Amino acid sequence: MKPTYASELEQQVWDLLDRHETQPAIAACERLNREFPNYASGWYTASQLALKLGNTAMALDAIREARRMDSEPAAWLLQEALCLWKLGQHEESRDRIGRLVLADMVTPYQCATLGQLLTNTGERKAAVACYERAAAMAPDDSRHFYNIAMLQRTLGEFDEAERNFDKAISLNPADHEAWKLRSELRTWTRGNNHVEALEELLNSGIEEPYARASICYALAKELEDIGETDRSFFYLRRGANYRRKNMRYDLERDLSTIRAIRSAYSAEFLARGSDGCDSRKPIFVLGMPRTGTTLVERILASHTDVTAAGELATFATEMMAQVRRNVTVPPASRDALVRLTTDIDFAALGRAYIAGTQPLAGDTPRFVDKLPLNYLYAGLIHLALPNASIVHVDRDPMDTIYAVYKTLFVDAYPFSYQLEELARYFVEYHRLMAHWKAALPGVIHSIRYEDLVADVELQSRQLVAACGLDWQARCLDFHLHEAASTTASAVQVRQPVYRSSVLKWRNHEAQLRPAFDILREAGIVNEE
Repeated sequence: MKPTYASELEQQVWDLLDRHETQPAIAACERLNREFPNYASGWYTASQLALKLGNTAMALDAIREARRMDSEPAAWLLQEALCLWKLGQHEESRDRIGRLVLADMVTPYQCATLGQLLTNTGERKAAVACYERAAAMAPDDSRHFYNIAMLQRTLGEFDEAERNFDKAISLNPADHEAWKLRSELRTWTRGNNHVEALEELLNSGIEEPYARASICYALAKELEDIGETDRSFFYLRRGANYRRKNMRYDLERDLSTIRAIRSAYSAEFLARGSDGCDSRKPIFVLGMPRTGTTLVERILASHTDVTAAGELATFATEMMAQVRRNVTVPPASRDALVRLTTDIDFAALGRAYIAGTQPLAGDTPRFVDKLPLNYLYAGLIHLALPNASIVHVDRDPMDTIYAVYKTLFVDAYPFSYQLEELARYFVEYHRLMAHWKAALPGVIHSIRYEDLVADVELQSRQLVAACGLDWQARCLDFHLHEAASTTASAVQVRQPVYRSSVLKWRNHEAQLRPAFDILREAGIVNEE
């Protein structure tokens, strides 16, 4: 009788959760584990409940208790892998993931969870198979088709991605992210676009601000494609305003931090040098977003000695860890934090960075870390990793402003939704890069986007040489490289080099005038 009563009590936990009665569900689960401590499934339920409540450490303890009693169920191994990944124990999680087999996943949730874990580890084709199985089990759930489309987009399978975004939208017309991402898959025409449907959706009344912004950005993209530039910018400005009004951001704080970096990492300070970590493996590609950093990454990653590791936050994370080792009281401000970074052990930082990137750096001699905002740390990168390559990608300032402004980022770049703020941020970025280049002569290889698209072979040869690599003609076939791209440029980098984005800002010269005036006053652009 005990197992039957235990299973009834276990079901009660889930019934309470379905009714959003969280506290009674917790009480019922605690009773289940207390009265039936050897009922393994009860600990699995406790783990899932803890994960839903955000207590991942408790969830891991509970699932390990279940697996201690019975290590066979694949769902429990899956749960352990998920908990480990969420706790940042990625190597242990990878070990569990490697033991999981799709055929053993018996519910849509299990298939989708395995798909997410495989996505995390970069095994995107295998992840697609997981989501496809989930979709076959639950054909009315739009989320599975959305996830398939997202992965196909990163893999360059754009026709397939479009079909699955279509399916996701047909099942859930309110999926604003699917509308926006579908708009980016191709260049739309007057005979093939979604402008009317998007305007109808926007006018139907969307409550969530980010959702409204997404639909506006989708409209701006498709209207730009069909040549309606004024209407395009109308929706672009509207979407950017929605986004900016509903986020907390202090531009002055960012500008002050950039100035503090210039002051703390003076030419005199940098001239002292550092032993640093002697690894030659990293190639940092940095600059403003939407300047061609992904294109440069793809050219380099087409080389047989180079892996594209993606946009890694590892350097900043390890920098903060080194600061915490030196202080007992957190710094009072970001400016104070900048000053503290000058006292860290740079060699230790370099070694920690190399160790932290190992799971994503591949087995090749070199890897690319393409986080644009690493431009903030160029001096610190050189002190920590003096043998690393640093590549700065530059672009026409106003084309950069427009390209950044018309991109709806998920979390990053909060300065990008108001033209005056974006221009003022660009001025400080420009000044900091000028400082790095003057203080670190010969360290940073600069490549201009306009020069690259005008003569891709010459610029690619110089880029590859600057990174200490032998030339390979395959670097010119970057658009054929099969590695996934998860950036906003995922569609563009699957195409050969094109020049149509050069001076594209002039289509909106009047609307972009507020930004132009700020850059002109800073001496960055001139009237023609």
